[in-house]
Amino acid sequence: MKRLFLVLWVLFMCVNLRAQYSEIGICGGVSFYMGDLNPKGVFKGSRPAGGVLFRYNINPRLAFKATALFGSLQASDATTGEDKARNLSFRSPVSELSAQIELNFLRLYNERGQNPFSPYLFLGVSVFSFNPQAQLNGVWYDLQPLGTEGQDLNVGGYDQKRYVLTNFAIPMGIGMRVNFLKYYSVGLEWGYRATFTDYIDDVSGTYVDRDLLIEYRSRLIADLADRTTSMKVVNGEEFPDYHNAGTARGNNAKTKDWYSFAVLTFSFKLNYTKNCTTKSGTSVRTKTKYRKSALR
Repeated sequence: MKRLFLVLWVLFMCVNLRAQYSEIGICGGVSFYMGDLNPKGVFKGSRPAGGVLFRYNINPRLAFKATALFGSLQASDATTGEDKARNLSFRSPVSELSAQIELNFLRLYNERGQNPFSPYLFLGVSVFSFNPQAQLNGVWYDLQPLGTEGQDLNVGGYDQKRYVLTNFAIPMGIGMRVNFLKYYSVGLEWGYRATFTDYIDDVSGTYVDRDLLIEYRSRLIADLADRTTSMKVVNGEEFPDYHNAGTARGNNAKTKDWYSFAVLTFSFKLNYTKNCTTKSGTSVRTKTKYRKSALR
């Protein structure tokens, strides 16, 4: 009788310690960028990407997911842009931490005889870091500290502040998941990141007065700011036809840059062990198990 009472008491104390349908995994694929230097080319300039994920399966239709993804972005007017003579280009690493909600179209289970796959949508919030660089004469330069669009120049009416290299984004996209062998899952996912910056590529506003850049910064910065291939003839000699101050350098300063990850995922489900303590102080070790009827 005392033993039965003890079991009932343990069950009562552990009622909130339900099995946690969590999983961890890895992912790999590609990343790419869309913005001033690649306005239309989906998957153009794709580079390898990868990362890790954690998923908490709330129920067979809904899940919370956290990811850490790492990749690189690149584009150039010569290959993906619409203004070849502008001749701007960049590369940038990108690192992202995100929290997302996944909504399955179908109820997803691991039990034999139940539905093991489902397409899904996801939406979330992320924080990401980037660092645009450009190459000139075989040397790569970090662009943000240089102020190629007159940031922090503080002369000639240029008072714009330097953009920050850490920003927020809204990840959104679609995917497909398949559960197999009870504890494992594979998936394919493609998502865009709507950002709040137009400087992933260091291109947004207008050209700065070249003479001011040379005088108050350096000729190197002036050359990185305007890399035009257009030429003009003066007294029988050809010279670069640099852009006039105030002319558009980017396509549209009001249109923010985007970046994207397309990855293949592999994850496995965790099985936690819990300790429940009775009122009398007796510690009883209980191992949570996945319920067949509600397992993602």
